[in-house]
Amino acid sequence: MSLDWPVHHLGAIDSTNSEAKRRASAAAFSDGWLVAETQSAGRGRLQRHWLSPVGNLFATALFHESGGMVVASRLPFAAALAVGDVARSFAPSAEIRLKWPNDVRINKAKLSGILIETGGSGADTWVAAGIGINVTHAPDGAELSATSIATLRGDAVVTSDMVLEALRTAFSQRLIEARAGFSGLRKAWLEHAEGLGTIVRVTASGEPVEGIFEDLDAFGALILRLPDGTRQTIRAGDVNLVGRA
Repeated sequence: MSLDWPVHHLGAIDSTNSEAKRRASAAAFSDGWLVAETQSAGRGRLQRHWLSPVGNLFATALFHESGGMVVASRLPFAAALAVGDVARSFAPSAEIRLKWPNDVRINKAKLSGILIETGGSGADTWVAAGIGINVTHAPDGAELSATSIATLRGDAVVTSDMVLEALRTAFSQRLIEARAGFSGLRKAWLEHAEGLGTIVRVTASGEPVEGIFEDLDAFGALILRLPDGTRQTIRAGDVNLVGRA
């Protein structure tokens, strides 16, 4: 089963998520994909700038979510798994890892940017699931090292349209899973988790916290085992791998 939403091609735009929010604010939109050729103001998590060279994929799934914030809170994990599914379809031998909550990485190089934004409430909730995937370019000057699907394949015979079609299918399937509950997504995400069982450093507000990445809770929060043996639940922050167990 898949959700056969239409695709709206936008050419050059500030960002697909910004356009999605404008459409959602107008309170009259149909579920669909917004796709740009390039963006002048692409955004990632924590307001990081997302470089947007022509040839890569810049897409936002804008849709109504009757499951409200309960389902919306699962979508960072669903989107990351969907991007991992896409990457494996083009590069089956790639070892794909997911860094909490939704970074998709290969050999510690970032493949995609994911930004989930929401509005409304209850059955009237809307979601803008922004997904940028490096298809033909791994942008220079990015804050973190990057890779691309073309690099993973070892050739350039891949286009953003090809990747979009794979993403539409994969995201649809992962969204259906998210609507059914979090346990399946959680299990799948943990199978590909980067740093599980090792020490990580989480920076949010205040001082960084270090501990062993032990698990995810039933809502997707990161569970750390601190040096004194206690457990701490982290609901938001930026994770860096320390590496030693």
